[in-house]
Amino acid sequence: MKAHILKLLRTSGDVVSGNALCARLGASRVAVWKHIQKLQELGYDIESGARGYRLRSSPDSLHPWEFPGREARMVYHAEAPSTMDLAKDLARKGCPAFTTVVAGRQAQGRGRLRRVWSSEEGGLYFTVVLRPRIPVRWSSRVNFLASFTLASILRQGYGVDAGLKWPNDILVGGRKLCGLLSEMESEGEQVNFINIGIGLNVNNDPPKVQPPAVSLKALLGREVPRRELLSRFLDALEQGIAAESWDRVVGDWKTCSVTLNRPVRIVTTKEETSGVAVDVDENGALLLRQSDGTMATILYGDCFLQA
Repeated sequence: MKAHILKLLRTSGDVVSGNALCARLGASRVAVWKHIQKLQELGYDIESGARGYRLRSSPDSLHPWEFPGREARMVYHAEAPSTMDLAKDLARKGCPAFTTVVAGRQAQGRGRLRRVWSSEEGGLYFTVVLRPRIPVRWSSRVNFLASFTLASILRQGYGVDAGLKWPNDILVGGRKLCGLLSEMESEGEQVNFINIGIGLNVNNDPPKVQPPAVSLKALLGREVPRRELLSRFLDALEQGIAAESWDRVVGDWKTCSVTLNRPVRIVTTKEETSGVAVDVDENGALLLRQSDGTMATILYGDCFLQA
């Protein structure tokens, strides 16, 4: 109902009478008024008067009704412990592909290797449930597709020189703009679902950490509508999944890489490895030339770029 009300008010651009809204929506005046009151409470500047209602301005809302055609697959929480945990529960219960859990902020946001991800108001924090028809051995290609898709949108839509750091971070000028995290469950040799969690610094002020972080607001000198950015990403990712061009994914990712052909340090909970990042293989493993000339195949870990 809220989506329909907003669409009618936005399409009109002027005052819409209460009678007209009731007739178009098939609802009583009381029901319409209750929805308008709720929208006003959520920050929508809806002017009401004797002639009817007019929408003066809208907040940067991430509620389901702001994603036409996706409403049934969008889940919004003003605050959540972790969108990854909520999405995992939905995926296990059989939710459709591209169900997306969004949070205004996260109390227990996490990054790779269970590290804490700062998730304060103004950032974009979400997890999308994917159900690609691929074997388990290709699962990492989904991560590469997601990160390349987002980097392309940032480059083409916002003029941001987004670079991809193996395995799944987005950097700008050496500063971290975005982190991606994935979780997969399978049935036999086939993927059941892959959840991609994304934390993107948009209008928030990232904490002072090392390596340093940055936000889109700081880069562009203005606030960026999160709803527009999320819609663009979901549309582009859905097209990428549907295309099933899995043999091209890693090659596309390399075109935006800031990892290859430079010295790096890879850290896991068990060991640390250094060398020159030579290549990424077809399933996303990093090929590292060590100081003694031997090659190491790195399947996972945190990657630190060296001077």
